Amino acid sequence: MSFMRYLFIVLLTITAMSEAQQTVTFPSSDGLPVTADLYMQDKSMPYIILYHQANFSRGEYKETAPKLMKLGYNCLAVDLRSGKEVNYIRNETAERAREKNLPTEYLDAEKDMLSAIEYVKKLTKDKIILFGSSYSASLALKIGRTNPAVSAVVAFSPGEYFQPHLTLKPVLAKFDKPVFIAATKSEYPYAKEMMSEVSGNFITWWTPAKGSGIHGSRALWQSSQENEDCWMSLLMFFKNLKK
Repeated sequence: MSFMRYLFIVLLTITAMSEAQQTVTFPSSDGLPVTADLYMQDKSMPYIILYHQANFSRGEYKETAPKLMKLGYNCLAVDLRSGKEVNYIRNETAERAREKNLPTEYLDAEKDMLSAIEYVKKLTKDKIILFGSSYSASLALKIGRTNPAVSAVVAFSPGEYFQPHLTLKPVLAKFDKPVFIAATKSEYPYAKEMMSEVSGNFITWWTPAKGSGIHGSRALWQSSQENEDCWMSLLMFFKNLKK
């Protein structure tokens, strides 16, 4: 049995943690406290920052983060101000934003994502991987293109979610870092068009081989029909990053 296959089987047997190792808060650029779950196993390991999809919370990664830790990463799962709740975990950042009457549109969450990067930069000197889902996947690509602290991006179901205010295709034209993009069969043509000006040498694509697929990083959940195939493709991406 190959090492990758063995690691894959180990990942499948991991059950989600009942609680994150530590819940932390840090200020966004406008002073709003941002809540996040810090999954840290070794200070010397690099970090993945996990951003959720629309109407969700950091709970999107309750099952996924422990598996990413097995790949040798610490993780920070962040509550963005545009969101609500998932897996019985409320989005505390979004609740605070609404209480303060702050705007909570998708683009407003970018400042929280940037603040999460600044928080992690205080914990490590290593480059950071951004991991986004739906609208946050698109913002992760936007941020990752120019932010020197970011080494790679994992983007589940990215798209042009910000029009007419922002079109990402020209913004991403000079993207030159490794990126993993997962898309459902219906999302793939639109994601392909959005990334059409990026060299294919930087992109690893994944789409479901059988079913139509599931929007966002839920494709990695055990409840997803295609989760095994998606995990295997993601494992190979992470393996190549470490070469």
